[in-house]
Amino acid sequence: MGSFYGLSFDEIQGVGRMKVKISLAGLPGVGKTQTLMKTIDILEKEGNVVGGILTEKVMDGKESVGLKVLDWHSKTSIIFAHKSINSRIRIGKFGVDLKAFDQVAVPAIEWSKDNADVIVIDEVGKIEQESKPYTEIVKEVLELDKMMILTLHKKGRNPLLQEVKKRDDVRSLEVTQINRTLLPYKIAQLLKGEEV
Repeated sequence: MGSFYGLSFDEIQGVGRMKVKISLAGLPGVGKTQTLMKTIDILEKEGNVVGGILTEKVMDGKESVGLKVLDWHSKTSIIFAHKSINSRIRIGKFGVDLKAFDQVAVPAIEWSKDNADVIVIDEVGKIEQESKPYTEIVKEVLELDKMMILTLHKKGRNPLLQEVKKRDDVRSLEVTQINRTLLPYKIAQLLKGEEV
């Protein structure tokens, strides 16, 4: 295969084709995070390096008592929202510790900028607008030509969420109880540039 200015023919063909970014919207509890985790599993089995953050519930028996943020690459996690946290920033019945959130989320996304093939950001929602460092890093990675999956609260109104929804380079999909089983396979195909 010949080359042109140091680029292979395949690379030239790929020039101008932007990497796919996908936003997953859905109501709370519909299974956005589970859909995302299944998608990550498919992508990693195909040899992609995945980085970014996931949000997970903290359970006490059958009761949800808080939320933790997980750095997907390093597997570092921290509880950032809990019913025992006293804070003016709240997610439902949970108080939010923004410093704790930023401590894991910002470096996780920072690492992904240079090292990941696919960046995942689980839950661009209410609390994130309170954190300037987090908002700035999310805006920064949105400008990169990288595959990306973001989950959004369907009815959220915060500025960062609206910005993601307005972008031309982000394809929006809705997670429902009906489609959530097959959706990860569809997302993986879309990220590879295949029409489904």
